[in-house]
Amino acid sequence: MDLIGWVIFLVALLFSVMLHETGHFVMAKKFGMKATRYFVGFGPTLWSTQRGETEYGIKALPVGGFVKIIGMHSLDDVEDPADEPRSFRRQPAWRRIVVLCAGSFMHFVLAFLLIFGLALGIGISSDTTTQLGTVSTCVAANTTQLNNGTCTASDPASPAKLAGLRVGDQVTAFDGKPVSNWTQLQDAIRKASAGSPADITVQRDGKTLTLHTTLATVNGRSGAYLGIAPAIVFQTVNPVRAAQYAGSAFGQVLVGSVKAVGALPAALPKLFSKDRASTAAGQVSSVVGAAEATGAAVAANVGWQYKVSFVLLLIASLNIFVGLFNMLPLLPLDGGHVAVIVWERVRAWFARLRGRPDPGLVDMTKLLPVSFSIFLVLMFFGVALILADIVNPVNIAG
Repeated sequence: MDLIGWVIFLVALLFSVMLHETGHFVMAKKFGMKATRYFVGFGPTLWSTQRGETEYGIKALPVGGFVKIIGMHSLDDVEDPADEPRSFRRQPAWRRIVVLCAGSFMHFVLAFLLIFGLALGIGISSDTTTQLGTVSTCVAANTTQLNNGTCTASDPASPAKLAGLRVGDQVTAFDGKPVSNWTQLQDAIRKASAGSPADITVQRDGKTLTLHTTLATVNGRSGAYLGIAPAIVFQTVNPVRAAQYAGSAFGQVLVGSVKAVGALPAALPKLFSKDRASTAAGQVSSVVGAAEATGAAVAANVGWQYKVSFVLLLIASLNIFVGLFNMLPLLPLDGGHVAVIVWERVRAWFARLRGRPDPGLVDMTKLLPVSFSIFLVLMFFGVALILADIVNPVNIAG
């Protein structure tokens, strides 16, 4: 575990959470709603200051934050009756929906800007190369050592080292089958059987060489293992191309996030299985898994561009997933509250058709059991993912 990587991830996570709350806060203020508190963290208050009608502060546990907007629903009492017109529940439905969606919107904006800035400042990496940038010297004992890039005296030499592969070699074929990009080469290696012989054809100093080795396996990692990584080449682009790349990457992550959410029920039985990485459970992770991945990337023996690129894309992906998940029509998520408001307006429309008065706000006491049940289910999934990422982590290395 790399402590610096963990710190980077946790700070980024806290920043994302507070940006989410800032979205709610700014839009509530813009619409004239009364927001009485804006706090970073939970628990005992360490520091606070009053600015106008809002108290800003920091609490002892930096695991999130919150904004207090008065009169959020029918159960939320307003201390001063004179403030009732400025309560959240008394605003037009469209304003309430905008405030609720503003949190996820901020996640999406942050993710887009991170990807855009990455393409503009560091560049876009290419997977069209099969040139070797790293040749591992050993077969790691487990995925943790593999991710950290560490070897011990008792670890056997890697198949790549035994074959005589060198940094800079251009792989042109694996087991006689031509490969033109890293994805093809990586897939060919992983589909091969551990312990089987393999022929690797490379271009080196203008010569074609065919090298021979026997593939290995790493405990906790699916597929065969050779012990190579690509030479990462980053190409900076202009703002237009950066925006196109950010839009494309955003769309891909969004689609992947939808699939990940849909895969959660099927993933649960495989979270603690040995073949987790090759199942739906290998596509989902908790904050622990994401933090471990960040730490592994920071500690890896690769260039700074790759490290920064990996971390920024991971944080962007996390924000897209959180923003999307938060808009699911389930209480107590923001999307659940949006669904309640939409139901209020549908119910009011039917009442008008029948010549009856608007029934008003939904009675939240009737929804509390549903909200609490969904909260327990979400907590169960969250705890299960955390435990799985601790005792049965998914290897992120190629």
